[in-house]
Amino acid sequence: MAWVETERAELVRTLREADPLAPTLCEGWDVRRLLAHLVLREQAPWKIAADAVRRPKPGQEKQLGVWAAAAGTPEGYASLVDRFAAGPARFSPFRLDAANLVEYVIHHEDIRRGESMAAPRELPAGQQQALWKQLGLMARLGYRSSPVGVELAAPGSGRRRVKGGTPSVLISGDVVDLALHAMGRRAAANVSIEGGGDSVRAFREWAAR
Repeated sequence: MAWVETERAELVRTLREADPLAPTLCEGWDVRRLLAHLVLREQAPWKIAADAVRRPKPGQEKQLGVWAAAAGTPEGYASLVDRFAAGPARFSPFRLDAANLVEYVIHHEDIRRGESMAAPRELPAGQQQALWKQLGLMARLGYRSSPVGVELAAPGSGRRRVKGGTPSVLISGDVVDLALHAMGRRAAANVSIEGGGDSVRAFREWAAR
């Protein structure tokens, strides 16, 4: 089984056990709305695009709202979880492993840490390596406007520069926490930031915006 399928199965298990109305790390989204995002992303991405065009405030997306509302009963919620568990539609570009592993891991933690700040999971070494391999592109996007260079370091995975420039900072932590930090979940990410005083200060000020 590919690691993306392992993570999907774990995410489905968490979704089935979660309170649909519990908050997540995604601003304005409860678990139902995040689940609706996961399903629409893989099975009707044009609806997510329609929401994006309107640029609504988080939690006020029309298409996500319709699907989240349909999950307002236990039966409706269970049905939506089943749709996600079934995987992407056959024509979906998100059938590819590389398009999903980081997405699943981050949204899994959005749910786990959204209300209770659950302890980090111990991912298998192979899954950590797969996640580290796929993290590069998303981290480059996440730090593209950083005022200083950025290098990431994860135990057992090595180091990777994701934003050029000097001075620079080194962000260290578990690969899951690095992914969370890179994708904007700064407060929930357990990482350390090292570098010169001015560079760390500039980076922290940027990251807090």
